[in-house]
Amino acid sequence: MTGSLLDNTAMQVSLSRLLLRTKQVEIDALQHLAGRVELVDVIGQLIHALQHERGVTSIYLASGGRRFAPERQADVDQTRPIEASLLRLFEQQTDPAHGASPRMLALMAWLWLDLEALSTLREQVDQLKPTAHDAVAAFSRLIAGLVELIFHVADSANHPGISRQLVALVHLVQGKEASGQERAVGAQLFASGQCDEAQQQRIVHLIDAQERSLQIFEEFADPTIRTRWQQLQLTPNMALLERMRRTLCTARPQATLDSSISATWFDTASERITEMWKLEQAIVHSLKHYCFEEIQMAQQDLLDSEGLLKKLRENPPPHTHAVDRFFTAKAQPDGAPMLPMAAEGLTRQPDGTDPNKVSSLVEMLEAQSARLSSMEAELDAAKRALQDRKIIERAKGALMARLGMSEEAAFRALQKASMDHNRRLADVAEATLTLPDFFFAQQSAASSKKAP
Repeated sequence: MTGSLLDNTAMQVSLSRLLLRTKQVEIDALQHLAGRVELVDVIGQLIHALQHERGVTSIYLASGGRRFAPERQADVDQTRPIEASLLRLFEQQTDPAHGASPRMLALMAWLWLDLEALSTLREQVDQLKPTAHDAVAAFSRLIAGLVELIFHVADSANHPGISRQLVALVHLVQGKEASGQERAVGAQLFASGQCDEAQQQRIVHLIDAQERSLQIFEEFADPTIRTRWQQLQLTPNMALLERMRRTLCTARPQATLDSSISATWFDTASERITEMWKLEQAIVHSLKHYCFEEIQMAQQDLLDSEGLLKKLRENPPPHTHAVDRFFTAKAQPDGAPMLPMAAEGLTRQPDGTDPNKVSSLVEMLEAQSARLSSMEAELDAAKRALQDRKIIERAKGALMARLGMSEEAAFRALQKASMDHNRRLADVAEATLTLPDFFFAQQSAASSKKAP
């Protein structure tokens, strides 16, 4: 009897140790997660600072050093401390305790070299050696590596409670970078004073890339962030950006651009990017808060071994519930209990499935990618729509210039012709652009006769 009692006591002690060790491992994992979130935060800060420096540099070089020289120097001074902070974090990742993957370490090493080369690029910019295009490309190459590192860090930091937020964050960062590239390319075009067809195409592609990335961001963002984002689409600043986009996308190749608009373009695009940066910070803050609260709760649990045992009894593994239901005498079983496959849960994302079923950020993104692949026709249609918009805007401009119409009247005329002839609006617009000048002269004369 005494031996049995001692055996039972020993088992209770071993069970308590196992439970306490389980909770300690959980705390270690959460602290590790908090470190990953901190790394993502600093990478995001550097991306944001470099994006602004890239845009300012493009105007500085395109204007031959006449514009934005003080702003560029201020950006350099602001960015350097962030670079130093990130390199210190990179150095910490060499400790095996941080669990950095080989791919992450290789990316950090590549970025370290590129950050060292950044000083040389800045010196060359001081001397106006690179073209604006080459400087934008060099900055974009570095930022691309940082964006990719955010993806890998987010994946390694994956945790069931924050999977959706990580997906939203990765796509927001990606959409924000496409927006930053658009700002730099557009600033270069306006500052140069001349339209360039290749750069126009870059603008169109960057708008398309933003729409795709930000659509996924919106799907996975929590309701508060999503609402803030949707409200941003209705601001006067966004309307102004759209008008300037139209100017860039519809201008004829080699046409003269008003270089004085470069600062307005830069400020307007920057305001949008700043709002996106605020949303990015809000997500990171939410992730940090989640880590803090989970660590606090886990540490409190660590002090209560009896409570841990009670929780263990009250929360059996999820698969056991399926087994219990299968063997319930009153129910007709639908099928043998099987472990849920990750893909099964993912196919229902983001339609309310339990995010705890998501085992990997990579799996979630792959599933999202597969879903987007099925929408290939829609994406092609979106690209065609962008091209159609360009043609329609040019046709409106032709009617406004040659017939003295307002923008609204020009658009109504194109719509009416489209309906009268049962043809696509873009086809009517394209046909309008091919009409000879004497046709417009006749229409103008006819309009004059009708006027009282």
